[in-house]
Amino acid sequence: MTAPAALRRSPAPTAPAGSPDDVPTSRAVASELVLHRLVRRELRLLADLSAWAPAGDADRTRDLTRHADLLGRLLLHHHAVERELLWPALLRAAPSARPEVARWTAHVAGLDDRLRGLSTAARQWAVAASGRARDAFTLACLDLADAVDAQTAEEERDLLPLLAAHLSPAAWAEVTRAARCPLSRRERTLVLGLALEDASAADRARLLAGLPASARLAWRLVGRRRHRAAVVRLRGAPPSR
Repeated sequence: MTAPAALRRSPAPTAPAGSPDDVPTSRAVASELVLHRLVRRELRLLADLSAWAPAGDADRTRDLTRHADLLGRLLLHHHAVERELLWPALLRAAPSARPEVARWTAHVAGLDDRLRGLSTAARQWAVAASGRARDAFTLACLDLADAVDAQTAEEERDLLPLLAAHLSPAAWAEVTRAARCPLSRRERTLVLGLALEDASAADRARLLAGLPASARLAWRLVGRRRHRAAVVRLRGAPPSR
């Protein structure tokens, strides 16, 4: 998965729960691990929050389904960049990785179908405003979370070590230059804040150091406050940090 610019430039990851401790690190691997961790956490939170949401509360439904939409667009974009840019770059450097890439392609096709299913469930809840529609949305979140857990664990086991071993910094830079994030500036700020939430002090420093100076200033002046407000609205509590 290729993250928005703030995340793509992170040079070193913190291994997420359930991933091998000895996964080699590189800028490409760092980007993958940061975004995997973010999406896994947010999908589980979204399932928990929606399970307790009043089915007919239009404002609450809108907040939760918008967050689902953001996660879905982020993950679909991530898969498209991997499919069109990252894995072709890896195969040019390491043709022997073709079987692992083929397995990834097959598994992610099913995952993308689940992402579209979550989008459909979100629209149905917004229209029907019923407990049944809300429960279908919650189950779609849980189904997707399980699928993302399984797919990212396999990717981290089979493909990320190959990225670290074979993808050069120049090739990774080409991928990041070619990728075009579809998120708005406000959405990118929220994603950065979500990534920073459970990062170590060292990882936070690396993430912020990867931003242009103007973006770091914007984060300190406006972005941090906007992220906190968005999280409080969504979760009913401030971010962990």
